[in-house]
Amino acid sequence: MSTQQMTSLPSVQARLSKVPEITIWFWVIKILCTTVGESFADYINTALGVRLVATAIIFIAVTAVVLAVQIRLRRYRPVAYWLTVVVMSITGTLCTDLLTDQAGVPLWISSAVFSAALAVVFTIWFVRERTLSIHSIVTVPREAFYWLAVLVTFALGTALGDWTLELTGWGPGPSILLPLALIGIVTALWRFGANPVLAFWIAYILTRPLGANIGDWLGLTPAEGGLGMGTFTTSIIFLAAILATVAYLTISKADVVEHTSNKAVPAASPARRRTTLGILSAVAVATIALLGYTNSLPHESALAAEGPAAGCTAGSAPLTRSEAQAAAQAHFPASNITEFRTITSDTLALVKKGNQPAAAARVTDLETAWDDNQPALSAADCAAWTFIDQQIDPVLSAVRSDTPNPATERAVLNDLLKTLEGA
Repeated sequence: MSTQQMTSLPSVQARLSKVPEITIWFWVIKILCTTVGESFADYINTALGVRLVATAIIFIAVTAVVLAVQIRLRRYRPVAYWLTVVVMSITGTLCTDLLTDQAGVPLWISSAVFSAALAVVFTIWFVRERTLSIHSIVTVPREAFYWLAVLVTFALGTALGDWTLELTGWGPGPSILLPLALIGIVTALWRFGANPVLAFWIAYILTRPLGANIGDWLGLTPAEGGLGMGTFTTSIIFLAAILATVAYLTISKADVVEHTSNKAVPAASPARRRTTLGILSAVAVATIALLGYTNSLPHESALAAEGPAAGCTAGSAPLTRSEAQAAAQAHFPASNITEFRTITSDTLALVKKGNQPAAAARVTDLETAWDDNQPALSAADCAAWTFIDQQIDPVLSAVRSDTPNPATERAVLNDLLKTLEGA
């Protein structure tokens, strides 16, 4: 997707462009950034135990700082630009995680919300500036619209990618194939004559689930279908690759607009534009049909299988309640057990009062606390972690059900509370 096809700007504007030329380097480094967004956010949140809300606050502040620096620059600088993209990738991922893990919002709702938000951003941007081309980024308002759109695409890509895994149950390896195939189709249609701005933004969104799935595939354990490199190692490798690529681009200026050919590329005919738009629509319908079909097949959500404890009890007999209580008491921090017990008791009290919205909100606190401490607890005693995890899952399902049954809620909550009190 070349600069000439993206827009036709006067040369003086091109020299002031705040974005890189759209070459193969752009897409390589974009995928590297999205992989880091997934793996580094997971590492900070879970492995370091910073927790989701605190991690989000940290990166929102970092985003504000790097964005301020980027906007103050008068032209494209690779280091500043791609640092902003990396931070935006992490922050966008955390926005979706906050809705899903903290607020308990279903992924299909998150996907719809971010889709609507992106449509609003694009609409206002186009009405005001009459273009959505990234190579029209020569004023502060246009750059503000651009970075807002980038942030929303990262959040949307995260939600769509996770929702796909939830619907299909695909593992981290096979899950790479769908966004990769869709990007290939969009690229072929762009070469045939699709609207370059539309093709660019579709590909931009799709690189997010592609990069995230690559990160999961590299970071998850072999038992989970990954290569077992871990989130920290994956983040370091991809950050090093980003640094090397940015260093090369800074020296070579291979992605600087004024260093590209000024040879005009003839626009595609209206007939080709209409044809590619029809094909894109057909591909969208086919993708939805594929996801619907795979969702109808028996499967376990790939998201539910993620985490260090997945498959950790293979080859060993499950614990009894008393064994799990003794193991948890011996190996889990007392502060963690107390926190889980307090949240469970609060949720049970709210259920008994008939305050279902508050109970659903409180049980999400349990899910967040449990997930945040998962790496440490499963490493301390995997069997005990698995026993309690298998009691927490029905609690979450019962309390957050669209048609909650108070008797079922009380039963599963009391069952979990009995285990936690014994621990």
